[in-house]
Amino acid sequence: MEPESSVQAPGSDRLAAQLRGFGPIGILAILLILFTGNIEVAPFVYLPIGATLVLVWARRSRTPWREIGYVRPRSWPRTLAVGIVFGAAFKVAMKAVVMPLLGADPVNRTYHFLAGNRALLPAAIYAMLNAGFSEETMFRGFAFERLGRLLGRGAPARRVTVLVTSAWFGLAHYQSQGLAGTEQATITGLAWGTIFAVTGRLPMLMIAHAAFDLTALAMIYGNFETRVAHLIFR
Repeated sequence: MEPESSVQAPGSDRLAAQLRGFGPIGILAILLILFTGNIEVAPFVYLPIGATLVLVWARRSRTPWREIGYVRPRSWPRTLAVGIVFGAAFKVAMKAVVMPLLGADPVNRTYHFLAGNRALLPAAIYAMLNAGFSEETMFRGFAFERLGRLLGRGAPARRVTVLVTSAWFGLAHYQSQGLAGTEQATITGLAWGTIFAVTGRLPMLMIAHAAFDLTALAMIYGNFETRVAHLIFR
């Protein structure tokens, strides 16, 4: 007889299989996660409900953590350093090179009210850190696992997954940030998605994503967005 701790209830087995599949229960779980996302309870105070549901889904469906990118780094200090440097440098490159080429306004009008706004700065910093965790968990970890199971794990399927999740990531930013925000999010989604497709690891991407957003916040708060945007193109 197996030890009691290793015996799984048949009903639990069925639920796990249903959550992993694409029947009514599986689709309901996907929709619940996708349409929940972050819930704003105060200015810049978001509850990462969608990402939390992903973790609940992974546990109840018995999906290994590595399948959603939760892989322990070989070195946390190295991962932290690489993520911070890459995320910050990527944001500067987007602001100084890519977005000017797309004709974007050098000033982020949506969040310009944060310039010098000390009262909202702590909440804004929290929001940037939360985005690194929640958005990478949903748009990379969960979405890649679901599309990978649906489309396959081969190179062509991974390319389609990168494109689909990048477009989805971009569109998710349209309502709050308009066309420029959608363009930027789509491009960053392509970068994050390509890295995840190759590595299958989320920790560095979570850190890079947070560093990217914190760098953007620093530019806005310090009111030097225009200077960065005109570093190359006057």
